[in-house]
Amino acid sequence: MMPVWILVTTLMVVSLPGALERVWPTEAERASVSRTMNANGSMRALYGPVFGDSVAALTAWRIGVYAGLLAAVMSLVIVVRHTREEEETGRQELLSAAMVGRRAPLTAALLAAAVADGLLGLLVAAGLAGRGVAGAVALGLAVAGTGLLFGAAAGIAAQLTESARLAKGITAALLGAAFVLRAAGDAGSLGGGSALTWASPLGWLEHVRAFAGERWWLLGVLAAAVVLQAAVAYGLAGRRDLGMSFLPTRPGPAEGRLGSAAALAWRLQRGGVLGWGLGFLAVGTVFGSMTDGITELVGGNERTREVFERMGGQAALTDAFLAAMAGLLGMVAALYVVASVLRLASEEGGQRAEPVLSLAVGRLRWAAGHLVIAFGGAALILLLGGVGLGLGYGHRFGAVVGACLAQLPAVWVLGGLAVLLYGAVPRAAAAAWAVAGISLALGWLGPALDLPQAAMDLSPFAHLPKLPGADLAWGPPLALTVLAAGLVAAGLAAFRRRDLAA
Repeated sequence: MMPVWILVTTLMVVSLPGALERVWPTEAERASVSRTMNANGSMRALYGPVFGDSVAALTAWRIGVYAGLLAAVMSLVIVVRHTREEEETGRQELLSAAMVGRRAPLTAALLAAAVADGLLGLLVAAGLAGRGVAGAVALGLAVAGTGLLFGAAAGIAAQLTESARLAKGITAALLGAAFVLRAAGDAGSLGGGSALTWASPLGWLEHVRAFAGERWWLLGVLAAAVVLQAAVAYGLAGRRDLGMSFLPTRPGPAEGRLGSAAALAWRLQRGGVLGWGLGFLAVGTVFGSMTDGITELVGGNERTREVFERMGGQAALTDAFLAAMAGLLGMVAALYVVASVLRLASEEGGQRAEPVLSLAVGRLRWAAGHLVIAFGGAALILLLGGVGLGLGYGHRFGAVVGACLAQLPAVWVLGGLAVLLYGAVPRAAAAAWAVAGISLALGWLGPALDLPQAAMDLSPFAHLPKLPGADLAWGPPLALTVLAAGLVAAGLAAFRRRDLAA
């Protein structure tokens, strides 16, 4: 996982300056767009304030916070995977029976996260060094420090809970809260100096001001926060028994709502559905509120207009922007459906599926409960994203909601691929993340990088009509839906024939 995550994030960062130069080639255009961005509260909430009008400074503004988010997600997955998840599966007990200290797993996990974040920061700095060594080093260190900060937070969460999934959820909630605090602070402050912004580690990242008068002392703040959290995690690790936690899991009811495999699946996944749904509603509202100002934002810049039209079709600019945002929501929804499908793998790998299947519950019935939530949940969160987009825009509510729901066939194809990988080659099921990530990268960066259409067509989202604005052609969505159904059927057939994971 680590090499793919690092390389994709690095590519997103180092490929952006060239794209920005093609969009805003002159200094006057960059100065104008900087003023426009800083005057738009929604754009400040999404990306933060612009501190400089050079290509490098605009790169740090446009991608810095999101590179930090990706580094944080990578780090929290690494740390929880090698601490609490090892305890859940029983592998850590075998290792701890040898001459291994009780803090060794946490040390190894934090070192692994530090190596991954350090390599990411090094590659980012090396890729941008031609734009200014000081700014490149500052951005690389800020991204790496943000990732390691949330990795240390995941180390604490892994000591507090008995569940790896809950530890990831707690850390992801902290990351989401950090983004919301930064967005709220930046939206309400022209210079990004709000107390809410400074309360967020992501606000610290943007205020490092790479390529715009670097604030090196903030890197010291990040380092101190990492050391403090790691010390807390080490203190907690030394005060509990293996497999135990400071927040014990409450036993659930054995009857009633949990009287079926489907009810159990809902109980396990309802928190994820709720979190993703509320997130899509909020993000859709932000995107929708930006729509009326998109014409002013683009102005006469033909290159920016072309990028939006490649993402959203050749209709009017407002329709193209709405179609691009609907497509982006769909590509992110693919991450949800992959995560939800792969809950089957985590239940099987954690040996929690076997007790359920030992009762009068068939394999297909057990899997169907999770898959209904995965595929139905994708429809629900896209519906909520469309509602937010429509409410934020304030016009053509039905068309905007329909544009978001039109992304479902492509989302289901990626979910179906995850089912096939899980059913046929469960050890390679995590490859579904790579496929979803590639689809997201193609849809997000492909139009700006002028990738050939043959490369764009590798993503199922490239075959959907660009709604609203384009004519609704039913052929491609129906074909993608049939393909998704075929992938699910093949995956379930393979699951029925193979042995459960030992």
